[in-house]
Amino acid sequence: MDSHEVLPRAQEMTDQKNLDRVLVRGVAWTAAVKWLTQIVTWAITLIVARLLAPSDYGLIGMAAICLNFVTLFSEFGLGTAIITLQDMSDEQVAQLNSVSLLLGVLGFGIAAGAAYPLAIFFKAPKVTLVIVVMSVGFVVSAVRTVPYSLLQKDMRFKLLAFIEGFQSIIQGVSTLVLAFLGFGYWALVLGNLSVSLSSTALTLVWRRQRFALPRLSVIRQALLYSWHIIVGRLSWYFYNDSDFIVAGRVLGQAPLGAYTLAWTLAHAPLEKLSNLVNRVTPSVFASIQSDLPALRRYLRNITGGLALLIFPATLGMALVAPEFVQLALGPKWIGVVLPLELLALHALIRSNVILLTPILNVIGETRFAMWNNVATLIILPISFYIASRWGTGGIAGVWVIVYPFLALPLFWRLFQRIRMSAKEYFVAIWPAVSGCILMAVAVEASKRMLSSAWPLYLRFTLEILVGALVYAATLASMHRDRLRASFRLVNSFRSQEGS
Repeated sequence: MDSHEVLPRAQEMTDQKNLDRVLVRGVAWTAAVKWLTQIVTWAITLIVARLLAPSDYGLIGMAAICLNFVTLFSEFGLGTAIITLQDMSDEQVAQLNSVSLLLGVLGFGIAAGAAYPLAIFFKAPKVTLVIVVMSVGFVVSAVRTVPYSLLQKDMRFKLLAFIEGFQSIIQGVSTLVLAFLGFGYWALVLGNLSVSLSSTALTLVWRRQRFALPRLSVIRQALLYSWHIIVGRLSWYFYNDSDFIVAGRVLGQAPLGAYTLAWTLAHAPLEKLSNLVNRVTPSVFASIQSDLPALRRYLRNITGGLALLIFPATLGMALVAPEFVQLALGPKWIGVVLPLELLALHALIRSNVILLTPILNVIGETRFAMWNNVATLIILPISFYIASRWGTGGIAGVWVIVYPFLALPLFWRLFQRIRMSAKEYFVAIWPAVSGCILMAVAVEASKRMLSSAWPLYLRFTLEILVGALVYAATLASMHRDRLRASFRLVNSFRSQEGS
């Protein structure tokens, strides 16, 4: 082989290993800091909850209805545009920084204007000032959006993890101190505002960005890209909550409560892991957006790795849902069982979809992803309403039966663009699929073999142990090479940290 061919190939392998280390290190730092701060903030939350009244939290919940929506709009997808569009000049970034600030001011104006009508709607006069004060965070966060996105683009994941951890600690401590001092619901208001202030201050210490007068001719491409992102996100926001709206409107308060709890339990593993991955992967995907083999490799490896963890957790929850609900929640929550079984299966399906839109976005398919979300927004609520005649199980069933067909266009478009076959993708998730098939057979067999006279907690424990052992044995016996590859990736991260 010619030496001129060897050198680029060696450089490519080195870059690939470095990017692997960056990815694993980013996920590891984010996970470590998040879980550490989560333990602290959970403890603080419990103390604060004992100091404050439910009505204090209710007031913040009313304000959140308005603020959460405005937050989606005010960010406008500019952060994603900064990360993804690799050839942007400093002048373009400076102009987008100004646009971000203008959107923050606009977000403050919209929220403040909606505060009084919302207070009348809820018959809670205090919510007006609460929304106005909390809306200041839109302006503060707008100053942070572009510099923070530039740190993400530079893959400063360790720094970003510490910024996020520090802001969580600041929020928890400030809320706790103010609650002790008798500030009531203002402890929650100012505690939430401290997140924007502390995060923005820390971000600007490490990365500052000048402002420039926006000119449409210069930033048109970035704004169009951002528009596709924000429409897609708003569509996702509405269709993702439409099942709760239908359940509450058609079925009533009690079925909605059961459905809400089932959703929370079913999606807990997916949300924890996907939040970690989604913090890191956009920057990694953006850096290799024109390298199709690399995109295919990361899609295979990340999806396959997530499947190894999420598939058994979600399917396991579906398999033991009746025993879990009766043991952990009691007979009054029996209505949770069916939606929990179905929503756990949906979480398994959804875990295969979470990377599709981010990759489509970095390869220039934002318009396609946006229209797919709009179509989903139209179809899902109608399906939920029709299925509501079969109760919460019918609504949950829509996620299992209808949603996969709505996600198929995303698979088709992505596979077409990055030249990936369905077989190649299925091979990546086959270890998890095969392990789950055998796990399901083993758990169902154990249910039939175990005597109903045995205590419920004993049968529940044995079912979990049988499922876990069969799943682990399947991976160890049938997919040893895949496990070795995963361990090598983790070891490469550890060796890099130690050097």
